[in-house]
Amino acid sequence: MKYLQAIRQSYLFFLCAVVFFSCKSGKKPDVSQIKVDIKIERFDKDLYAGKGKDLAYTDSLLYRKYGAFYEDFIFKMVGNDSFTRLEVLKGLYDDRAYTDLNHEVDSVFPNLTKVEAELSETFKYVKYYYPKAQIPRFIGFLSGFSYQTPIGDDYVGIGLDMFLGQDSKFYGALVHSIPLYLSRRFTPEYIVPRASEYYVRENLFKERDEDRSLLSKMIYNGKILYFMDQILPENTPDSVKIGYTNQQLEWCKSFEGDIWGYYLENNLLFETDYPKIQVYLSEGPFTPGLGENRLSAPKLGVWTGWQIVRKYMEENPKVTLQQLMEERDAQKILTQSKYKPKLK
Repeated sequence: MKYLQAIRQSYLFFLCAVVFFSCKSGKKPDVSQIKVDIKIERFDKDLYAGKGKDLAYTDSLLYRKYGAFYEDFIFKMVGNDSFTRLEVLKGLYDDRAYTDLNHEVDSVFPNLTKVEAELSETFKYVKYYYPKAQIPRFIGFLSGFSYQTPIGDDYVGIGLDMFLGQDSKFYGALVHSIPLYLSRRFTPEYIVPRASEYYVRENLFKERDEDRSLLSKMIYNGKILYFMDQILPENTPDSVKIGYTNQQLEWCKSFEGDIWGYYLENNLLFETDYPKIQVYLSEGPFTPGLGENRLSAPKLGVWTGWQIVRKYMEENPKVTLQQLMEERDAQKILTQSKYKPKLK
């Protein structure tokens, strides 16, 4: 996962110069020479392999191999600090549901070769644009439907039990604790987009505390999704990037002008009262106040920000991806995007 040592310094200097000064093009850059080979460590298999064996030995083995992730798994994901590691392990191994879930995960994901290839390709683009970006450990695990893609000390977890597919027998029984608008996305095609997005948000572009207006949050989220446009496999649908159904995506496209008009008419763009604006940024089955019969898409502010950023980059072809991500002036991006969608 590192460049050849003999040419590393000169190559990185050349790469940074080319990336910074080059104009944005419609095609993705050639990343074939960037060496990234991501392997997902199977904590789920290592943990299950300890069933029926000496608990102290299993605990020691897992702690040595997984360190901070193991601690987080034991004390945050499936247990808490009122139990010892051995007590949590015993509780898991004695639970029939844990055994059944392991068998299901193993049948859906006997290996993660396809996911590893897609992650490797995605992170080649990350390294192309940001050569100094640190690639974390990727660790597959299951937490009993509690955590999907946790970010920790140098790791990104992949909760495999939350990507089993819409037909999984487990999700129907969870309808009261996990709503359908979330569980419908528990499919394998979401692994790479979600794991990559959380890495990008937490490791590369954290949201600033001072960005409190709806517009600033729109643009921040729009930049994140535009960045995902550049690094995800080209066949990744927009619906998967943002987590919409195809119908929700088409609804947004059909009513784009009306959505924009709604923000303007209600003076929402510069609103900073989070309880008032969170409905346009948060997950949900739909956006209250917009659309009929609850047909609107959720988190419309995120989708609108994405369209503004796309339009900004279209109108300003000399702006590089790095310059976009460093730009803090949301009003500048809006103004220079010339974003004015037509009413239906």
